[in-house]
Amino acid sequence: MSNVFGLIVSGRLVQTDFTPLTESTFIITIPDTDSINHAAVFLTGVTPLPAGTVGMVYWSWPDPAAPPNWQLLGHISNAKPSAIFKISNLKKLHELSTENKVGGAFGQQQICNYAQIGISVEPEANVEILASAVAEETNQYVTFAQKMLENLVNFVASFSVTQDQMTPTPGVSYIPLNTLHTWYQNFERRLQQNPNFWKN
Repeated sequence: MSNVFGLIVSGRLVQTDFTPLTESTFIITIPDTDSINHAAVFLTGVTPLPAGTVGMVYWSWPDPAAPPNWQLLGHISNAKPSAIFKISNLKKLHELSTENKVGGAFGQQQICNYAQIGISVEPEANVEILASAVAEETNQYVTFAQKMLENLVNFVASFSVTQDQMTPTPGVSYIPLNTLHTWYQNFERRLQQNPNFWKN
């Protein structure tokens, strides 16, 4: 499956030199990752993927202290031969948590000082399984955020007083409770529209 996959990083030449690790897994290294915002992965058309399979696309930031941790970006297939992935936000996720990271597809690897894209040729059914897992994780984010916001609003509201009950305290700032309620409503609305907006 040589030269089946291609990679375009904005402002750079096309790369097709994916290294096969096994018959179904391939990686490519990308130097100078700090300037990368997007990466496009595509099938070159030399050979189609085997029927009933897709290319699951993974990303790994360089980590001088550990082997690659892989984050799922999405997939390409014969029916969807290219995809553009936003890379710039992944560094924040890489630094903040270990979510969405997998290593099994590419085996035990040595520490790498470059970012890498890995492609694992897998059964098409895996897309639906992973999509369900991502949807479930997204629902957990939404539930957590809603519960946290409700807790904050209830906590702050328990200290509320009317203007008649307030005693002048120089140097202390006060925020009207309705300001907090407005912020809560706006945050919840944005969360419903896009559960991942806070990652930007």
